[in-house]
Amino acid sequence: MKDAMNLIAAQAYSTRARGIFLLISLVLTGCALPGQPVRPAIYDFGPGARSAASASQARLAPLAVADVEANPALDSTAVLYRLAYADDQQLKAYAQARWSMPPAQLVRQRLRERLGQHRALLNPGEGGLPGAPAPLTLRIELEEFSQLFEAPDKSVGLLRLRATVVRPGSGGETLVAQRSVTVQRPAISADAPGGVRAMTAATDAAVGELDQWLQGLMP
Repeated sequence: MKDAMNLIAAQAYSTRARGIFLLISLVLTGCALPGQPVRPAIYDFGPGARSAASASQARLAPLAVADVEANPALDSTAVLYRLAYADDQQLKAYAQARWSMPPAQLVRQRLRERLGQHRALLNPGEGGLPGAPAPLTLRIELEEFSQLFEAPDKSVGLLRLRATVVRPGSGGETLVAQRSVTVQRPAISADAPGGVRAMTAATDAAVGELDQWLQGLMP
């Protein structure tokens, strides 16, 4: 009887010790306890330019940049992907990954960071220099922003947009120029972190292409 009681006590102590060890391990590794919801990882495009442009760098014509428009499927913070080898018409979302803001806002932020390095940027409706005509306005429509899987272990970040430059006037806006941009960049891994990095690279490439186009259009 005494031996049985000692055995039960030893098992209880061992079970309690294992439970304490598991709890400590979960806390140290940042894992959620059983039954506790797991928070999704939040991503953006990174810190961007490390230094602000000076007034002397704003040597090109000022430009008004409108809010980026996007189709309703992109009007959320979900990190989206498509399976081209299965059904490329269906957008899917990673369960444990989110953008810090909708893609349209992230793209506009990156665009302003790049263009603002060598020209003054305004919001539509804001005046430019006294006596000067109203600055041209850049409008962007974001059409595609997803990780496209060509195979289970191979994917790219795909971005497609349309850029339109208009001249505002008393009778409305007049079209100056329009350009479509499609960029894809390979993902280093077949998961959300790989897709985020690929989308960041694709966005930077698209922004660079737009910058060069605008410099030729309105130096």
